[in-house]
Amino acid sequence: MALSQPGPREPEEPSAHTRQQLQESSPVDPAESRSPPQESSPVDPAESRSSPQESSPADPAEPSSPPQESSPVDPAESRSSPQESSPADPAESRSSPQESSPADPAEPRSPPQESPSPGPAEPRPSAAAGLCRQLRVLLTPLPAAAWPRPQKRLLSPAGTLAPAGKRPCPEPESGPRAPSGSPPGPSSAARGQDGLWDADSDGSDGGDAAPEGHSHLSAYERKRLKNITENAKFFAALKLHESAARLNQLTTKRQSHVTKRAKPKKVEDEPTRRRSMRLLRVEPLDIPLLETLPPAAVEEYPQVPVGPLPMVPEDQAENSKWTEAVLSTWMRISELKAEDADKGTPDIKRYQESLSSMVLSEENIRKVVKARVCSMAIHPSESTILVAAGDKWGHIGLWNVSCGTEDGAHIFSPHSFPVHCLHFSPCNPAHLLSLGNDTLRCGDVTKAVFDEICRSEDSFSCFDFLEENASTAIVSHWNGDVAVVDRRTPGLSSELSADIGFTRARTVHVHPLNKHQFLAAGSVDVCVFDVRCLKAKGNKPLSSLAGHTKSVASAYFSPVTGSRVVTVCADDKLRVYNTTSLSPSVRPLSSIRHNNNTGRWLTRFRAIWDPKQEHCFLVGSMAQPRQIQVFQDTGNLLHSFCNVDCLSSVCSINVVHPSQNILVGGNSSGRLHVFK
Repeated sequence: MALSQPGPREPEEPSAHTRQQLQESSPVDPAESRSPPQESSPVDPAESRSSPQESSPADPAEPSSPPQESSPVDPAESRSSPQESSPADPAESRSSPQESSPADPAEPRSPPQESPSPGPAEPRPSAAAGLCRQLRVLLTPLPAAAWPRPQKRLLSPAGTLAPAGKRPCPEPESGPRAPSGSPPGPSSAARGQDGLWDADSDGSDGGDAAPEGHSHLSAYERKRLKNITENAKFFAALKLHESAARLNQLTTKRQSHVTKRAKPKKVEDEPTRRRSMRLLRVEPLDIPLLETLPPAAVEEYPQVPVGPLPMVPEDQAENSKWTEAVLSTWMRISELKAEDADKGTPDIKRYQESLSSMVLSEENIRKVVKARVCSMAIHPSESTILVAAGDKWGHIGLWNVSCGTEDGAHIFSPHSFPVHCLHFSPCNPAHLLSLGNDTLRCGDVTKAVFDEICRSEDSFSCFDFLEENASTAIVSHWNGDVAVVDRRTPGLSSELSADIGFTRARTVHVHPLNKHQFLAAGSVDVCVFDVRCLKAKGNKPLSSLAGHTKSVASAYFSPVTGSRVVTVCADDKLRVYNTTSLSPSVRPLSSIRHNNNTGRWLTRFRAIWDPKQEHCFLVGSMAQPRQIQVFQDTGNLLHSFCNVDCLSSVCSINVVHPSQNILVGGNSSGRLHVFK
């Protein structure tokens, strides 16, 4: 919109008489009022708000100048020429309240000024000056998008800055009422005491009067204050606080009442953990007392009575004739005196060839005992292969391998606990000596009886003969003591019990030449003792085999000269010692890395010497495929007995025939494997 620059203003305003003469001398034709309003035309109230940039806020109290150049124009005719002046929409006039100043609609407008100032009032131009210089105003409608968006704080009618959110609003009482059709202005309720309209108010007070002391509040604030008061009265009428306090008192009293009268828990109401009745030491419900029920273990494995037991197998009722055949075979081969075995040892090459010739076949595999094999012995006969095996439940199985039939094996029950050791008597193979936890028995096939030699409350672990006639024996206990037993002495007690200083004794073995010397293996101790020097306490060993860091499972002298000792230790080592000359401490001659971790379900390995070879020993293995290994005392592996088709389990206990190339291995299921 372009505005012409006004000329210099007159310093003095013409008097009233002069203005009257000017009006009389220049009458305006009504037709001229409809001429284009280039000079000046009365502006419709809506049009005055459509150009907020050039309009200045007019003070309602200040009288406006009468129009000198133009006559009054009809509002309808003034809107008929939109080229020069297009009336603005009332809605558009209200959309930019920042720059527009709503003047009184009833008062005539003065020509718009370029730069209104809120300072002191300046003298208005005279009518004569207005005739000489006319102010041309070209009103051009602006699009809504071109209007300025940010709101500005305007001056109030009093000349002060209006508060944020309010715009000046004229008082309708100060002038005539607005013409019909004009937009309604804000009500008095929406204006504060400063005459400004609150932009946040909806413009309606709902007829609420200002409370005392709150006359300065706006209509919105008074409405909000009234709502708060009414809500407070409503909630007070409901008496919620009193009800809440009453309920709180009742709850507190009830809780304290329950706490005072708390009853102890009943045992039946407590959740029962899933634990054994034996561990809880309580009687199960609806079940008779334990004393009235015989234990299942007693029914399955009855305790063996004290004294001699008849040599009757468990399956005699079904296969009595086969049992008699086994016993008669045992008696017959024991009567034949075996020829003295060649004490000379063959060379290693010939020995390896003999080992390679031994094979395992399916007919030489048989389940002889019911449970895990703990000990084995082989009859020294050269004509018949008779093997005895003891398991962890006290059974002894006899198997005639040479029979070749399924009825060649029979089971006897001379013990109530594991059979730790089995030996055929070296002077009379008709006697089979067996050692259980509580008793040492001798099975005499000539009498068909298992006679009892010694009984003790301390658990036995191993035994060996001190003499060739097998009349005396050295017996070890699990608690570390050793005892000397004489079969010729009546009674079931030992001749001597000695403390050798071990915490545990697993095996004992007598020197093959010096029968007064025996080897004892314990937790981490392996020592050689002299039986002639044994006493109740304070026994000192002749020699100690050092180097073991964990428990020792077995220790045995070499079969011919006793110049070597082989041990099996839980530190996964096989150690060989030179015992030719016994010194206080002997270091190992060789150490072989070997997996000895058998676990709890397998019998611990025992390395045994081959009676036919002074410098070679055999031991079970955890390697795959399952095998039995043969080592030389130098640590060399000579041979491995294996059969992928027939041998699929670990053979922890092994025994070798004294004169024949026969090897028998027993596993944890009671099965025997014969290599021949």
